[in-house]
Amino acid sequence: MGVVKGLALLTVGAVAGAAAFVGYGAMYGDVELDKVGNYTSTGGKKAEVVKFKLAPSSEQLAKCMPKVKVDVSVALETDVKGFDVFDVRVSGGPANTAFTVFLLEVPAAPFGAAEYVGDVFTDKYGKGRTELRVIAEEAFSSTLVGKERVRKELGHVGMWFADPAGDDFCLGAGQGPVTPFDGDNEAGVQVFNSAPSLPKAPLP
Repeated sequence: MGVVKGLALLTVGAVAGAAAFVGYGAMYGDVELDKVGNYTSTGGKKAEVVKFKLAPSSEQLAKCMPKVKVDVSVALETDVKGFDVFDVRVSGGPANTAFTVFLLEVPAAPFGAAEYVGDVFTDKYGKGRTELRVIAEEAFSSTLVGKERVRKELGHVGMWFADPAGDDFCLGAGQGPVTPFDGDNEAGVQVFNSAPSLPKAPLP
């Protein structure tokens, strides 16, 4: 059960509420979001879509970013194109900041299995957007534990400050932890996660 399957509580059958989504009238690569918020592939077949929000990972971070919004939209295209279109939009965030995006087994520490899928960069107004082509609905990790292969479902989403100093504006210079959630193995604290939106995603 991946990120999208964990959304059954928010949309009947995970996608029945797609027609009610508010559209942006924008092109998402080769997937278009029409006026009523339904994704349509360039082949003319309407793609199923789910939408949810990420929230600040702590009360302290929420107080430092009182106007922040992180919206995630996922167009389910794997059966047609071999990937889902995973769109992340940030507004009201810290200016000129890089974030890393992960699919997670557990939304908060210790996070469990994690997959690094991309980055989001905000501009001077605290706005940012990235479009990722990933397997989201059926995301999982598989590893050997002793002689047994263990599968972990990646049913949550988390974002980190890509730079350890990225959280200084809120936590204080040098006060935040250095975490391994970036390609160079040095990131800041987790800043957003999907715990409020995906409470029934698979948890230990």
